[in-house]
Amino acid sequence: MMKYYPSNKTNKTLRLAAVAAATLLALSACGKGGEPAGQAGGAAGPQAPAPVVGVVTVQPQSITVSTDLPGRLESRRSADILPQVGGIVKKRLFQEGSYVKAGQALYQLDDAAYLASLESARAELASARATLAKADADLARYKPLVAADAISRQDYDAAVQAKRSGEAGVKAAQAAIKSARINVERSRISAPISGYIGQSYVSEGALVSAGGTAKLATIQQTNPMYVNLTQSATDVMKLRQDIAEGKMKAVNGAVAVDIKLENGQTYGHKGRLLFADPTVDETTGQVTLRAEVPNPDNILLPNLYVRVSLPQADMENVFVVPQQAVTRGNQDTVMIVNAQGGMEPRKVTVAQQYGNNWLVSDGLKAGDKVIVDGMSIAGMMQAKKVTPKEWTPPGGQAPQAAPAARNDAAVQTASATDPAASDEKKQ
Repeated sequence: MMKYYPSNKTNKTLRLAAVAAATLLALSACGKGGEPAGQAGGAAGPQAPAPVVGVVTVQPQSITVSTDLPGRLESRRSADILPQVGGIVKKRLFQEGSYVKAGQALYQLDDAAYLASLESARAELASARATLAKADADLARYKPLVAADAISRQDYDAAVQAKRSGEAGVKAAQAAIKSARINVERSRISAPISGYIGQSYVSEGALVSAGGTAKLATIQQTNPMYVNLTQSATDVMKLRQDIAEGKMKAVNGAVAVDIKLENGQTYGHKGRLLFADPTVDETTGQVTLRAEVPNPDNILLPNLYVRVSLPQADMENVFVVPQQAVTRGNQDTVMIVNAQGGMEPRKVTVAQQYGNNWLVSDGLKAGDKVIVDGMSIAGMMQAKKVTPKEWTPPGGQAPQAAPAARNDAAVQTASATDPAASDEKKQ
């Protein structure tokens, strides 16, 4: 019969198993015999630490509500260059794209016919003056003769009439000279306003005519420039209702606006609102507004698409709360850390979107700690108390500094849910 001799490794394993079994039996016996002491020790032992939640400590503020509106830039003044007399263009006297001053010559038309007309008018004036001189001499001779009854009264009246006709002839000739001189001057086309002139639509040798619709060039004044805006009449009415009900206060004085370019950058100069049209366009349901923006470096161009951040009203005693801290529904709520360190729901009233935050007009008090982050972990742990820690958004800015970090989405009313849809509606 073959005998089995265990190896050293097997013996070591068996010894460890035996020790483990003995230890387990001993612990089991101690547990049964000392159960009350174990329970008492558990009650007096250390508890799990309270979970940390990110909070913002809110304070009432006065907030200026703004809205981003689409707009097109328009030159402050624009003048199309049209000929006032006809003729062949002999010379262009400006550089395309340059700045021209009012009165500066732009085109020279062929003026030979107009100069001839001027000379003809001057000759007519000389003839009229000669006729008037003869009439004056005849009247001077007839005056003593009619007094002496040497000539008839009828001949004297005819002499007076001849003088008056001569005076009228002189005035007519003078007017003809003035008209001919104007035509000569208009054959040299000059700039009606100062500004930048674009391309020339005619070249030397082209025939132009007075009263036509074909423009020769266009001059535009680009400093300052206008921004034409449109806003939904529904948004305007909602804003006015909130102001009438005392929820907001109208912005008075010169209203400054920010211009955002197509590349997303904010233009370096602030503009100002000029007027808001008091009527609604019946075809689009939009209200027209106009702002003015300086353009000293000629960066802005006519017809460029921009967005304008327009402050419209002030809201007083509102709280800025991050959006993720608010549960939206039939009744908006937030969770706060109460005085006992526990979590407590609070009903609130959301008035406006404010960048990445909500403006809360009711339901909060100064100093309330609104939970923003960590609430789900505390709920899973069924924690009775939590440890509040001031929350900082990913950008590192406090939520109260939202105006500087406001995104490009338009400020909405609380009933709106899609900023992009609101922007399309305003456009």
